[in-house]
Amino acid sequence: MTDMSHTLTRRQVLEALALLTPAVAGRAGAQPAAAPPAPLDPSVLPPGIRSRLVSNVNGIRMHVLESGFDAAGRRPLVLLVHGFPELAYSWRKVMLPLAAAGYHVIAPDLRGYGRSGGTDVTFDDDLGPWRTLNEVTDMVALVSAFGSRSVSAVVGHDFGSPVAAWCAVSRPDLFRSVVLMSAPFAGPPALPFDTAGRTDAGPPAAADTIYDDLAKLTPPRKHYQRYYSTREANDNMLHAPQGLHSFLRAYYHMKSADWKQNQPFPLKARTAEEWARLPRYYVMDLDKGMAQTVAPEMPSAAAIAACKWLPEEELRVYSAEYARTGFQGGLQSYRVGTSGRFASDLLIFSGRSIDQPSMFIAGKSDWGAYQNPGALERMQKNACTQMTGVNFVEGAGHWVQQEQPERVSELLIAFLQRNRS
Repeated sequence: MTDMSHTLTRRQVLEALALLTPAVAGRAGAQPAAAPPAPLDPSVLPPGIRSRLVSNVNGIRMHVLESGFDAAGRRPLVLLVHGFPELAYSWRKVMLPLAAAGYHVIAPDLRGYGRSGGTDVTFDDDLGPWRTLNEVTDMVALVSAFGSRSVSAVVGHDFGSPVAAWCAVSRPDLFRSVVLMSAPFAGPPALPFDTAGRTDAGPPAAADTIYDDLAKLTPPRKHYQRYYSTREANDNMLHAPQGLHSFLRAYYHMKSADWKQNQPFPLKARTAEEWARLPRYYVMDLDKGMAQTVAPEMPSAAAIAACKWLPEEELRVYSAEYARTGFQGGLQSYRVGTSGRFASDLLIFSGRSIDQPSMFIAGKSDWGAYQNPGALERMQKNACTQMTGVNFVEGAGHWVQQEQPERVSELLIAFLQRNRS
């Protein structure tokens, strides 16, 4: 006869192991996994926009803002892709007008941002998840998760602009049109052409010395994208001497139309001397971080109180999110771009163009359209074969959809309605 008093059930064994796990992890130096973030508090969102967490989007949980949701799923889908250092929240002012025009609008926090997965990344972690084609896969997987087989338009701002462009290049069947904002898309990289008859390797490609040339200027300078690729960039911004909230206030101010020194013009060539004509937030002093670069341009208390496009309570949404996550998740994409490590991934699209309807929008006070000389022209002549307009919006700098949301909404709705199928 079995003594049942000394027999443990399976449930009791599992419960005992669960109690032991934290102690074992602690002895091994491991930390218990942090609880996943909740959706954004509805109080920080305009009525009619909801925050959702969508699981299993290309291997991560993705946070999405959504408007114009229709239980029957009959509305055409519009996908909004933010830049750096922004969030899905950056689209809050255009989502409701688009929804009112009849669209289902979704805006994700990109991988490594806000409440999406990847924010726990460190500088020494693998860059692979941030390569361009995997970021495109994130967008394709998100659209699939929402049960859509067609996107009326993918709209990308700043870093989101190349993401949107590559969505359009790689999946024209899915992304029916594209709007690029602030950052022109000059097209896929080129492969050597008509070289089969050559008996030699041809002249070697000229070395790109512009970053060395910038460092030789007086005073020495550096490009912000190279700076964003360094180990110290995250810590410099996250632990800015003036405080994170004040850093973001000065950064957003300096790149907006409120900073009156923003009077952009085309540069003649991609040389250090021409790049040095860009504001310091693009071509920085060699010995300064971004926190030190923008600090002298901190707006006055009166100017902050008068800022209608980004009042303090809205800026606090950004500063609270970045205080929690840091910037490294967003900086990983800059590291991919400057390292060139995954550049060969894109050669498969050599010779391709964006043949869907397209449009470009930028603030009239935004240098972003000009920082890469010739890119704006190549976008219009070669990269986009059905570009319907290039629009520079009065009263806006780099944050065009936040600074002038009414005009941007008008342009987007008119574009969508012209190309609605």
